[in-house]
Amino acid sequence: MVAGEARAARKNAPPREDVLVAAMATIAERGLDGLTMAGLGRQVGMSSGHILYYFRTKDELLLQTLEWSEAALGAERRALLSRPGPVRERLQAYVDLYVPREARDPHWTLWLEVWNRSQNAGPGERDRQAAIEGAWHRDLVALLAEGISRGEFRAVDPDRFAARLRALLDGFSIQVAVGLPGIGRDDILAHVSEFLDEALVS
Repeated sequence: MVAGEARAARKNAPPREDVLVAAMATIAERGLDGLTMAGLGRQVGMSSGHILYYFRTKDELLLQTLEWSEAALGAERRALLSRPGPVRERLQAYVDLYVPREARDPHWTLWLEVWNRSQNAGPGERDRQAAIEGAWHRDLVALLAEGISRGEFRAVDPDRFAARLRALLDGFSIQVAVGLPGIGRDDILAHVSEFLDEALVS
């Protein structure tokens, strides 16, 4: 693409967020297999070449869509965790936000694909994934530490407990996201709630 064409593409392109919204909507409606550069371009009035110009690769588009989705979830998570009330209730709200709503949950579909593609990702992409996961971990550690300091939870190592809890949530969540039969979201929330009460409260 020559310089003049590049400038025209930038001028005529829709806002970056419009592309990310369309990508997320496509994943929600048709799954990741239904997301193509050509189809996405038709939705936002761009050529697939222009989308590739801005995002370079489908992997980069997926990662930026995940980062955009996580920014919204992060704001929701911080609002939930900062509200007044028992820490145990806020911990349950964290779990509720973490676990996918249903099979093919678009946010979790993105995560699964990014994880799958991370085998061939460079250090920069891996660092960006780690930053997203690190935000979830830090918020959970802070919540656990607050519960311990207020006497709501028994004394545990917040960092180690958070790592184990997130591994449990990831394992359960993947089962929901891929639609495995036999266990649903409500079952998982009940399992995790029972585990938290046994490990932290009783």
